[in-house]
Parts: sequence; structure tokens; C-alpha cells
Amino acid sequence: MTPATTSAFDLHDHPAKAAPALVADDEAHFAAIGASLQRAVAELEDRLADVRRQPGGTGQEAMDRDLEVHRLGARLEALRRYRLDLCLGRMVLADGETVYVGRFGLTDPDGRRLLVDWRSPAAEPFFGATHAHPMGLASRRRYRWTNGRVTDYWDEVFGHDVVDGATLDAQSAFVASLGSRRSAQMRDVLATIQADQDAIIRAGSRGALVVDGGPGTGKTVVALHRAAYLLYADPRLGDGRGGVLFVGPHEPYLAYVADVLPSLGEEGVRTCTVRDLVAEGRAAREESDPVVARLKADARMVDAVEPAVRVYEEAPTEGMVVETDWSDVWLSAGDWAEAFGAPDPGTPHNEARDQVWEALVDILVDKHEAIEATEEQLRRSLRRNGDLVDAVTRAWPLLEAADLVGDLWEVPAYLRHCAPWLDPEEVRALRRTGPQAWTTADLPLLDAARARLGDPEAARTRRRQEAAAAREKEEMDRVVDHLVSADDSDMMVMSMLRGADLRGALAADEQEAAASDRYAGPFAHVVVDEAQELTDAEWQMLLRRCPSRSFTVVGDRAQARHGFAETWAERLERIGLHDVDLASLTLNYRTPAEVMEAAAPVIRAALPDANVPTSVRSTGIPVEHADRADLARILADWEAAHAEGVACVVGDPTFEATSRVRSLSPEHVKGLEFDLVVLVAPDRFGDGIEGAVDRYVAMTRATERLVVLGGAR
Repeated sequence: MTPATTSAFDLHDHPAKAAPALVADDEAHFAAIGASLQRAVAELEDRLADVRRQPGGTGQEAMDRDLEVHRLGARLEALRRYRLDLCLGRMVLADGETVYVGRFGLTDPDGRRLLVDWRSPAAEPFFGATHAHPMGLASRRRYRWTNGRVTDYWDEVFGHDVVDGATLDAQSAFVASLGSRRSAQMRDVLATIQADQDAIIRAGSRGALVVDGGPGTGKTVVALHRAAYLLYADPRLGDGRGGVLFVGPHEPYLAYVADVLPSLGEEGVRTCTVRDLVAEGRAAREESDPVVARLKADARMVDAVEPAVRVYEEAPTEGMVVETDWSDVWLSAGDWAEAFGAPDPGTPHNEARDQVWEALVDILVDKHEAIEATEEQLRRSLRRNGDLVDAVTRAWPLLEAADLVGDLWEVPAYLRHCAPWLDPEEVRALRRTGPQAWTTADLPLLDAARARLGDPEAARTRRRQEAAAAREKEEMDRVVDHLVSADDSDMMVMSMLRGADLRGALAADEQEAAASDRYAGPFAHVVVDEAQELTDAEWQMLLRRCPSRSFTVVGDRAQARHGFAETWAERLERIGLHDVDLASLTLNYRTPAEVMEAAAPVIRAALPDANVPTSVRSTGIPVEHADRADLARILADWEAAHAEGVACVVGDPTFEATSRVRSLSPEHVKGLEFDLVVLVAPDRFGDGIEGAVDRYVAMTRATERLVVLGGAR
């Protein structure tokens, strides 16, 4: 923590801003923030230690203790991430009140508000005020922090009068931040969120909100900060209500943005790619056959899972004799049909098998006339009947998702039955001899199959546990009967063992060991970045995880590698999202005008109506063209001239990345940004829309300088 005796300001590069009249109030306030932070951290450390010392307990008590440890630990970690730089800036309201805005709310021991949380309604003018709509502000100050001290700040004055000699630095804080060097992770931009971005961040969570914008408009910034805002502001999304899932386009993107949500105090948002939603996703290769990719992208292929499962849920048409130790009974085809109708609607296939089994046992017990056995003994006998077990296993088998989907590609007759809209040529195209050599196009079907089937191993484990419990109970009954018969005490203490509660206490306490799927959901809200790339089938994976249909859909139709001819409303309506609002971002804050002037014709040649945003800044550095042989020299010169920053070579898989120079394919630069981008032979990126989009996306990753090697189209 910065000591109170040390100035929070280090303005040696801006001496005019260091005048006491301009910074004295901030100094005093920062001192109070520092003291309060120290107290808050100390109190949290004590509370966390107290909770950890408490007995673990069992059941709900243990769970509550663990949740409290997690909550306190997360809060403590969040406070420890920052020092005085917890403060983003300050507002002077029209009535003269000064309000400081922080990453989190903070008060002193007397309850005085030192910082308002950036997500609170009180902080909204700090981000949303413009000169046209000042939202009750007289002025606004934004800080630039470096190593815990303010190294610059910018003031904006609303209205016609200058307040306290403050300079009119409208937009300068934001523009200055745009020119800062990039790093391996997304830089902190919370203090400089713009009004158009903030309005989208704070929009309600009902229905689907589409955030449409071209390169550099801050879509990813909006998506990440919106996730943090909604968790704070919408009680329907918090703990125990599903939370938020954030879906990004690829692993480099997730690594790039990994620190953003923790820096906003949100550790609970789950982030993933579409691949991560399915266990087979990590090893799946890209689908190389465009015909197969197109067929499997159709949401109707996901629908084929249902009839594929139904094949294994058809009741036997012939009856059978079921033998027990006391009598034989006839199990008719009608009895089979009745039992097969027992599962509740929506019950996964492998779980429903238990309901079918119990229904059959009920039917057979009812058919037995008076016998020398209790109902419980009869049920145990039926459950041990090998012929009945085999018959149920054949009629309603446990199924694996991989086997079910693999059979669709290996058995043409099965595929024709489940997907009757396919013509013979399409069925032949989908057939393959290695049915479980998974590609990314298979993932939506595997996901749908797993959701429809449930976990067969969990079903097997549950039955093993039930069988073991039944055997244990049978043995316990014998032990209790023996103890009671041998009890000659006056109070017949042993007879108490016949009580269900005490008898149960003698049995081992069972714990169900079911591994939870981290991304199975359901989630209360889903944020999807680069959503223009999702196929209809992939959308079904996300809809399945969000029954509330509360989505933030972020993307750019002009960056869709496989084309996007519809409007957003048409596309989302078709895949099942009906309550859709659209918000557009039109200003390019990242890409210099010089680069956009070169990139715009590239995309408009393929998509004349592409939504190309307007750049807000210029670097004066024109796009360069050079030979492939110049790559090493260009990178060496750049590194020698720039002690900080990150570059990227796009399109040369032979180039080995270094600590400051990435090497990525055109598909994997989407969502990222670099100080220097070097495109290698972009004319080889491909033809048509896909090639044009790859070139356009790669070019617009540059925040300062773009070099094209080998020519460009």
C-alpha cells in the first residue's frame, strides 16, 4: 500500500498538472482510500481465518462453510490486486458534490462513501456523460495509473465555464490509451469506456441483445464488461441462479482476455470455446469436406438425435414368463408398453431406464397373488431375475453418445431413418469408415446425444449403489432380528433398532460420486463473442444451456468467414431466439485510419455492403509492402525501436513465435490486437468470402503499423 506520506501522483512528465490546487483534494481522498483498503484487507483476513478454523461439519453446513470461504477469499484476492489504483476517476456534480468511481465500492469506518462501484447507478454518468448529454456533471477526471501512482490525468468540463483551472481534455484520456503498447493480455480499459459502449454494457438482460460492430469498435470490451455488470446489477443471474457463461472463438482469444473479468472482481464467470462444451472437442479436427460441414451445420442434424434414440426405446411386441421363488407370472406386450410409458417427459434415456425397470417390477408385484413372501422380498427376487434383467437390457439398453452418433455415420439405413430429408448422395457423403474420428462438425450432435441420453456410467453406478444398499439392508434386517430375539432386557432396548431412523444410522453414509460438467449449465445468461461464426447446429448447444434465452450476442456480419446473408434478427429467429434487440457500434477505436483505408476495399470487394467502421485516430504511418525475404529485418528493426509492445506474423506457419512476436493463422487472430501486424502472402489466404474475410480481419488487428509481404489482393 502506498504510504500516506508519499504522493499518489508522479507527474514529472506533466508538471503543469502537478499544481497543488489541481491535485490536493485527490491526495487527501487517496489517503483515505489507502487507509480504508488496509482496514478492509485486515478485516477480511481475520474473518477468513475464523471461518477456516470452524469445524467442517457435514451436508449443508459444510457446503455453507465452503461457500463462505470462497466468497471471502475471492473478495480478499480482488482487494489485493490493487492499491490506490482501485480508483478510476472522479466526477464533480452540478451541485458541487465530488464522487470518486472505483472498481469496487469502498467506505470508511464512519460509513462515508469513498468509492462507488463502477457498475452502480451512481457511477453511470462517469461513463455515459457527453457534452450533448452531461447527465448532471460539471466535470470529469480520469486517471492513468503506473505502478500504483497517477502518471497522468485528463479533465473534461461540461458546460461553458472552466472549473478550478482544469484543462479541457475532452476524449484525450481515451485517445491516449489507444496509442499505448499492447501486451500478451488485453489491457485494462475500464477507466476509458465510452458512452456508446457503456449504454450497451448497462442494457437489461431479458431476451437477446445483439452487439454489432466492425473491427476495433470495442465489441469484446463491451462483452466482458457486460458480463461483470450483469452479475452485479441483475439479481436473477447471481449465485445459485445459474451465473454467466462467456463463449469466445478460440484458445488464443481466451488467453488474451483471461485477466479482464478477475480485474473487475468477477471470478465466477465461466469462459470457454464451443469446443470446450463437449469432451471430444479438444481432439476434434476441423472438418475439411465442405459438403459434410454444410450438412452437419444444419440444425436438423441435431434433431436427428431424437429418432436415433427412439429406436432403442421401442417396447417388445412379445410377452414372457417371469419366474420367482414363489410363482410364475406372465409379462404381456401391453405390460411392456405400460412400463415404457412410465418415464417422465424429458428424462434422459439412461436415467429413464431405471423408471422403466421400477414400473415393470410394480406391474409384476401387482400380478402376484397371495404368496408366502413380503412385497419387499418379492421385489428383491425380481431384481435378481437374470432373464428379466437381460430382457430389459435388450429392450432399453444403456447408450453412449459416441456410439450413437458414430452409428449414424457408419450405418446408412440408420441415418436414412433418422434424417429422412437427406438424399442418397448426401447419405453417401456423410458415411465414413472411422465413425468416431471426430471433427468439429460432429460436436453439436455429440452434445445433443449426451444431453438426450444422460451419463450411462452414472446410471450404472447408481444401480450398483442401490444393489449394494439392498444387500446391506437385507443383512441388517437379519442382524436386527437376531439382536431383538436375543434381547432379554426389561426395556427391550434392542427393539429400538426396528425404528427406521436408528436402523438407517447403522448403515454406511453413502455419498454419490457424480462429477459435474463445468459447462453443462443451465446458465442464467450466455455471452457469445464472434457469434457470426456459429453454425445453426452450434447455436443449439448454447440454447440448450440457457433455458431463459438471455443472451448477449457479439459479432460482425462482415467478419463471417462463411458468409452471413441474413440480418441478425433473421438469423437468431431461425435458430430459436425471438426476443432480439440490436445495438450498433460504428467507431473504430483500435485500427488507425491508414490501415482501414487499405482494409476497406478488401472486404467490400466481396461484401459491398460491409459495415466498415470509421477510425477515430491516425498514426501517420502508411501501410507498407515488402518482400517475404524482408520479414526477419522488419521484425528486428521493430524490436530494436520498441522496448515494449507485441507483434504478430499472420499466415506463415513456418515462423517460430518469440516472447514478443506471435505466429498465428488468419482464423486465430480474430478478437486480438497487436502493435505491428505482418501479413505473409495474404493472396494465399483463399478465395471468395472466406479469403476476403481472413485478409480483412488480419489487417485490422494492427493498432499502429501494418506490413504486407508478398503482395495483397
